[in-house]
Amino acid sequence: LLLAARGWGRLGAMARYGTEQRGRPNSPDYRLYFKNADGKFISPFHDIPLFAGSKEDKEIPAKRSKTSGSEVVFNMIVEAPRWTNAKMEIATEEPLNPIKQDIKKGKLRYVANIFPHKGYIWNYGALPQTWEDPNRTDNITGCCGDNDPIDVCEIGSKVRSSGEIVQVKVLGVLALVDEGETDWKIIAISVDDPEAHKIHGIDDVKKHKPGYLEATVDWFRLYKIPDDKPENHFAFNGEFKDKDFAVEIIKSTHEHWKALLHKKTDGGSVNCTNVLVSGSPFCCSEEDARSIVQS
Repeated sequence: LLLAARGWGRLGAMARYGTEQRGRPNSPDYRLYFKNADGKFISPFHDIPLFAGSKEDKEIPAKRSKTSGSEVVFNMIVEAPRWTNAKMEIATEEPLNPIKQDIKKGKLRYVANIFPHKGYIWNYGALPQTWEDPNRTDNITGCCGDNDPIDVCEIGSKVRSSGEIVQVKVLGVLALVDEGETDWKIIAISVDDPEAHKIHGIDDVKKHKPGYLEATVDWFRLYKIPDDKPENHFAFNGEFKDKDFAVEIIKSTHEHWKALLHKKTDGGSVNCTNVLVSGSPFCCSEEDARSIVQS
């Protein structure tokens, strides 16, 4: 029961990972740390593989994304479950990168309810081992990256839990330009969703989930207005690009992450402490990782 309560009992990807809570939810002190199946504390940002079919960092097989029969499957870290409002995110500047609630001007952040929606309208999270480099101007959008892992909107029917690791297939991508920064939004669906067998790309989303993509554009355009900020804008006039385009964007951000973890680029305030990345100068011992959490 204890193991199940800590997240070890779920089937699929989550069975290989667990979480351990520190602090009280809805407080500035709350942190959700990650463990692997061996009970080692790890960084979800750096130590969970991007590609769900691998136990270690591997290249994404580009050609596999071309056919619906053998799609590339990625690990997604769920930060904010659907219908919730707390702005939960991977703490990129803290060692081992736990999930925490974002704070601005000393106050916990929540997303507003944008009529007719309640909170996030998808399970919202990120792809591990990706990084949108703020020092690199995106050739497509003309803006620099936002210094975070690439974001994912999972559109399956199940409401997930914060800290859950979900295996997803990519369907497409939306190019948000947020305060002058490129902020890609990957559209994906869990491979175990009841509709996953018939949704393989953006056109399938339009067919089987009518209105969902339009609602997604509206949500991202408007969600900062209640905070007295202007509307967000998009590249491609808010048009969704297909899954092959999305996979290329993911591959690019994966390469930027590799450069970050091997000290080939300046990550600034990003904390690169990890336990499992082979050859990384930021790799720490299992004991060091446990000490970080205990402190």
